[in-house]
Amino acid sequence: MGARNGDGDRVAAAYGGGPMPATDMAGPQLAYSSVRSWIVEGRLRPGERLIEARIAAELNVSRTPVREAVRMLAADGLVVTERNRGAVVRSLGRDDVLDLYELRARLEGYASELAAARATPDDVAAIDEGIRDFGRAIRRKDLDHLERTRLIGEANRRVHAAIIAASRHTRLAHLLSSAVDAPLVFEALREFTNRELERSNLFHQLIRDTIASGEPMRAGQLMHEHIMLGRDQILANLGADE
Repeated sequence: MGARNGDGDRVAAAYGGGPMPATDMAGPQLAYSSVRSWIVEGRLRPGERLIEARIAAELNVSRTPVREAVRMLAADGLVVTERNRGAVVRSLGRDDVLDLYELRARLEGYASELAAARATPDDVAAIDEGIRDFGRAIRRKDLDHLERTRLIGEANRRVHAAIIAASRHTRLAHLLSSAVDAPLVFEALREFTNRELERSNLFHQLIRDTIASGEPMRAGQLMHEHIMLGRDQILANLGADE
């Protein structure tokens, strides 16, 4: 997971939804969408400086929209300003990851509980579509690793967004837009083995089934465990980098 138009857009941004078509963007929105995708997908690494002139040249825009995009990314928490360095991609340590994932697990677990009490057949159908596309993306052998992860990430976003939408809780959706860290989600999906991806989609299916059958407690518990498995992958990566 730029401008947020409703709960769906907030959740899409949180989960690192793909960049908007160039025809739909101009100026700051183009710069924002492009640089955000570079951060989410790891092209710009934590601690790396954002050099406005270089970004502007690559995107063929002036520095003014790039400066505005950097401001928007800072508001999203993806960029920080450091003394004598300027804007850099923010870094997260082990404690940051633990705090973020615990918050997200509690909030999204609650969203799943609410969804189990409030979901309509259309909500369940939307979850099913995301699960189906997640499974199809896993099986794609004709794509390179990055493109395949993008497809998996988009399907993952749709599953979680449909569950959050089914909670019918606008404020909760807003809180989750801050609690879900898109670069971490993308990193976990990229590092998962095929077996782990299959397990992730099995959790999606189990959560979907408890929502459809109206079992709030089980839905919340399953979502909490599902998110903790992603956290464990991120922590393993941090340990490997130390």
